[in-house]
Order: sequence, then C-alpha cells, then structure tokens
Amino acid sequence: MTPRRRALPGPRTVAVGAGACHRDGVIRLLGILGGLSGAMDLGTGAPPDESLVRCVVAVRLARAVGCPDDDVRTVLYASLLEHLGCTAASVEAAHLFGDDISVVRYSFVADLTRPGDVLRTFVPGVAAASGRGRGRTLLSAVRAARDDGPPRATCEVASDAARRLDLGDGVVRALAHVTGQWDGKGYPAVAGEDIPLATRIVHVAGAAVLLALLMDPRSALAELRRRAGTLLDPRLVEACTAELLGSAVDDGGAGAGGAGAVGAGAVGTGDGGTADPLDVVLGLEPDPVRHVDDRAFADVARTFGDLVDLKSPRLHGHSAAVAGLAADAAGHLRPADAGRLRLAGHLHDLGRIAVSGRIWNKVGPLTRAEDDQARLHPYFTERILARAPALAGVATIAAAHHERCDGSGYHRGLRAADLSLEARILAAADAYRTRVEAGGEDAADHLAAQARSGRLDPDAVAAVLQAAGRRTARVGGVAGLTERQVEVLRLVAQGRTNRDIADLLVISPRTAEHHVQDIYVRIGASTRAAAALFAMEHGLLERR
Repeated sequence: MTPRRRALPGPRTVAVGAGACHRDGVIRLLGILGGLSGAMDLGTGAPPDESLVRCVVAVRLARAVGCPDDDVRTVLYASLLEHLGCTAASVEAAHLFGDDISVVRYSFVADLTRPGDVLRTFVPGVAAASGRGRGRTLLSAVRAARDDGPPRATCEVASDAARRLDLGDGVVRALAHVTGQWDGKGYPAVAGEDIPLATRIVHVAGAAVLLALLMDPRSALAELRRRAGTLLDPRLVEACTAELLGSAVDDGGAGAGGAGAVGAGAVGTGDGGTADPLDVVLGLEPDPVRHVDDRAFADVARTFGDLVDLKSPRLHGHSAAVAGLAADAAGHLRPADAGRLRLAGHLHDLGRIAVSGRIWNKVGPLTRAEDDQARLHPYFTERILARAPALAGVATIAAAHHERCDGSGYHRGLRAADLSLEARILAAADAYRTRVEAGGEDAADHLAAQARSGRLDPDAVAAVLQAAGRRTARVGGVAGLTERQVEVLRLVAQGRTNRDIADLLVISPRTAEHHVQDIYVRIGASTRAAAALFAMEHGLLERR
C-alpha cells in the first residue's frame, strides 16, 4: 500500500518524566486515551473499563516474556486501543445482522473457529440483541464468513487512527493485524510469529480478561488453552496462565466471584488492595511518558469524533463540522472559550457509539423505543468524558448539545439558567449542521425560528449564523485529488456503489471504477470506511 501523505499534522508529543496528567501546560496523552477507551468499551458491548484491565494484563504479560521498554510501550497503547476500529464495519454489520455492537462482542466471546460455539454462543447472542430469529442470524453469519471486507476495514481504520494519534509505527503495525489469527485464518492472512508480537500479546490478554469476566477461573483457563494454536499464540497462553491467572485459579471462585478475583488481580496494588484501573495503567507506562499540548489534544479529539461518525454515512464529518463552527462562533460571542468548544464539538456525539447502528441508519421515523435509545447518546457522551480528569472540563458542555433553553431538550431537560454560554453555542452549532447535512436549504431560517420560539439562545444562534456565513469549502489539492475525484470520494464515503456513482455523475461504470481505484491508491486506502475516515480528516465532506 502506498504510504499516505498527510496535509494535517499529527499530535505533537512532549516527553517528560512520569507524573500527573497535567504538567506545564501539557496533558498526559495516556490519560486522555485511557478515558476515551470507555467509548470503545461501549461500542463493543464490553463492561466498563474492560479496555483498561486488558491493558494492565497485556503490559504485565509483555514484562513476563521479557519485552524491553519500547515494546512494552507498544503493547500498552495497542492493548488499550485494540478496538479503535470497532466502528469501521458498523454499517455493514447493522445491515446484515440487525445490530453491530453485539456482533463485535460475540465475535470475541465465541470461538468462531468452532461451529458448535457459533451455534451455542454467537448466534443466540446476536439474535437476542437484534430481535431477529436465530435462523436468519445463522444465515447472516454464513454470509459474513465469506467476506473479509469488515475485518480489512477494521484493521485499516484502526491503524490509520493510530497513525493520526502519532502512536508510532509499532502500534500502527500491531493494530493493522488486530483481526489476525495464530493459524493464519484471520485477516490479514499471516500466521504464527509473522503476526507482530504486540498483537499476539494483545490477543491473549484480551481473551483472558474477557473469559475471566464471563466464567469461573478454571473454566476461563481451560477455554483459553482451547484457543491456543488456532486463535492464540500457545507460548503466550502458557505465560499468561502462569503469570496472571494462577492466583485466581487457586482461589477456586466460581461465576461472578471468580470473575471478580481475576479483575481485582489484574489491577491489584500488591498489598491486597485494588486501585482504579486508569491509575494503574498510568503507572505502567515506561519513561519517558508522553504529553500533548492543547493543539494536539484537539487533534486527538477530532480523531475520535471522526471514528464515531463512521457509525453511519449520514454522520460522516458531522463532529468536525460542529467543532469548527462552534469554535468560530465563540469568536463572535465573548467570553466563550473557543478551545473548550472545539474539544466539545469533536466529542459531543461520542455516545452514539453505544447505540446500535441500526438506529442511526434507519430510513423513516424511529419507533418510541428506538427514539428512547437514540436520546441516550448525550448521557453516554458525558459518562465517557467524565472518566478522565483531562476530559471532565468538556463533559457537561458536550453532553448538553440537545438541551434547549425552554427545557424541552434532553437528556436532562435543562433550562436556560442551567446552560453555560458554551453549551448554548454548541447546541446551536449542532442544530445548524444537522439541518444542513439533512439537505435542508433553510438551515438559517430554521435556526432563527428556534431562537424566536425560545428553544435556542438568540445570541448563540446569531454567532453561529455569522460564523457559518464566513466558512468556505475546501476541495481538491489533498493527496493530489482533483475536484472530480473529491466528488467521487464523497459518494464512496456515503456508501455508494460504483454503479450508483456512475449513474449520479452520468459517467460509465468503468470510469467510476477507475476513479475509485485511483483515489484508493492516492490516499492509501482499500476500504470505504478508511476512505471515509480520510475524507473526514481532510475536511472533504462538509456541505455548506
């Protein structure tokens, strides 16, 4: 694959000694990512902090097998962000199975190399989550087994996001193999020690933690060993067993008690007590630990906003557009904090990751139950952002983007007196962008009407409309793309087929295919999800 040339800089890191999350105007990168890992837990149906606990186990396993500090650092970030690409195949999974979150979860819970496990675990779990019958779910599983598109997209998006986060070539390579298998039957089709060691450690640690949370320690140990030689590296399975699960197995606990024993052991303090897994993870990073400045912090937030927007083609580019508009509006309405608004804008829809893609992609009105689920996403946003001190400052702003001054909004039904100036601006910016992206030619009139009715703050609306009038579109020039190719890329990002693109642009299907393949080569992508992520990163999707 041709290496991608970036027009936007990645996060700038500052190496300093270990310590608190904040120091001399810079912020601990691991503190930010540790907090944001909660989004991936929600997006994969995992219990809270599973990513953090997996990270602890993976780092201790890396130490146990003698990895040097540089490799331990790679394992730390790769394990924490194992599911960074979990939204890459959301659209396809939601369409095929009726739910995307349960598909990811049960793909790990079940051993998909064993047909019996597919029938006993994967099919019933996904069928229950989607509301579809088991027979239909089984047929979908058979179809999915023939398609390497979703695993390819997952790896490509995860590695691309790691590159944007400036986590180093080792992490990028580890996540590019995240759906691989020891026996070579995963994606990419490499086997054994050709899979990066960091990836193999992440796989074993992840399986160990997941199994320990589902069953008693002895059963978890037996299941881990059954997966050795097919999914997992046998040598690492034995090392994990000896170093990390031994004490829990000796305890002989069962059910939830056994799971608790392993979880506590994973984040033990060494004196019989336990600690917050985020604090434990922060203490495991080898020196020098990494910090980022405010601009790089915004780049991290933008990367996560773009990843969540992959949940639906309708959302592509929404978070970045809201962030830019809200920050620009802050310049017209002092003393609003433009920096905090930009962060809140990128992260305001983070909670969408916890809601099935079936809902975000549904054509037509939502049912009452579906609407209730959709209206929970600001709550999930706040829950994720409040997890880490570095993110807590924007949590209340981001979570209030659907609140309205007359109390008619959600998720808390706050009124004007309870909403900060930043929250009011963000709400107006989100409402404007949502109207524009839905194809509304009357976005400005709609926003003005919302202000007159008392739902949106009139000053915030005026600032947003003033900022929107000054924003200009950027087309072409990125990665050598022409205006026509940007047009094609937008359609690719919307999920359009080559035939659709040909019809919409009045060109032959062969010409459309040529454009698509040329674009893939130029931007270093091979899947639609990765192409959409590239387009979002470079601001090529924003409608005016």
